[in-house]
Amino acid sequence: MNLISGWAKKTLVLSAVLCCLTLALTTSAQVQTNTSTATGTATKNVTVERGEVVLVDGNDLIVKMEDGSIRHFPNVPESARVTVDGQQLGIHDLKPGMKLQRTITTTTTPQMVTTVQTVTGTVWQVTPPLSVILTMENGQNQSFKIPKGQKFNVNGEMVDAFGLKKGMKISATKIVEVPETVVSQQRNVTGTMPPPPPAPAADAPILVATAKPTQAPAAQAPPEASPAKLPKTGSQLPLVGLLGLLFLSISLGLQLVRRIVS
Repeated sequence: MNLISGWAKKTLVLSAVLCCLTLALTTSAQVQTNTSTATGTATKNVTVERGEVVLVDGNDLIVKMEDGSIRHFPNVPESARVTVDGQQLGIHDLKPGMKLQRTITTTTTPQMVTTVQTVTGTVWQVTPPLSVILTMENGQNQSFKIPKGQKFNVNGEMVDAFGLKKGMKISATKIVEVPETVVSQQRNVTGTMPPPPPAPAADAPILVATAKPTQAPAAQAPPEASPAKLPKTGSQLPLVGLLGLLFLSISLGLQLVRRIVS
C-alpha cells in the first residue's frame, strides 16, 4: 500500500468530539500541539560521470566528458577535493590529462508530517455555522472558526454547529497532514594521474637533428683576358718608311723598263 494514501485513509478516533477548527486568535497554552513525522522507504539513484581535465584556470575547470562534450565548472570552491591515489587534491592540484570520475548518489525519502492540535473547553457562545467561543480551563474565552460542513459528536450523536448549545463541554482536535519529500545528495570525486610519456625502445634508432650546411657560393670564373694593346711608346714610323722604300723600288723599276724599250 502506498505510504501517503495509507495515511489518508486511516480513521481518526477522537475522545469526545471530531472536528477541525481553525484558530482565530493566538494559540494559548490551552491548545496542545503535537507534531510527528513518519518516514517511508527511501530510494537511491546513482549517477556516474567521467571526463578528462582539459584546462584549469584559477578556480575554473574545463573537462572533456566521456561522450565528447565539453563542460565548464566555474568557481570551483577551495574546499572541493578529488581523491587521487589516496591523496586529497584541490582545484589547483589538477593537471590537464587527469581522468576524473564523479559519483552522485541521490537519496529520496518520502515523509508525512502530522500536526495535531487539541482544544478542550466549554461552549460559551456559538454563532452557527461560522464560529464558536469556548471557555478554556484557565477561565479565558477563545474564539474558533468552524470549517464548512463540520460535524460534531455530542453524546454519540453527530450534529452540526446548530446542535451546539451553551454549557456543552467539548474537546476539538485539528489534524493537518503534510506530505514532504526529503532529497539529499552525496558526491564523491576520484581521479587518476595522466600516464607518463612512453620511453623510446632500446633498439629504436635515435634521431639527431643537425643544422643543414649552407652551400658556399660558386667561384666566379676569371674574366677573359682582353687583347693586348700596343704600348703608348709604339710608333707607325717604320711602316711609313717601308711603304716609301716600296714606292721607290717601283719607280726605279719603271725607269729601267723605259730605257730598255727606248
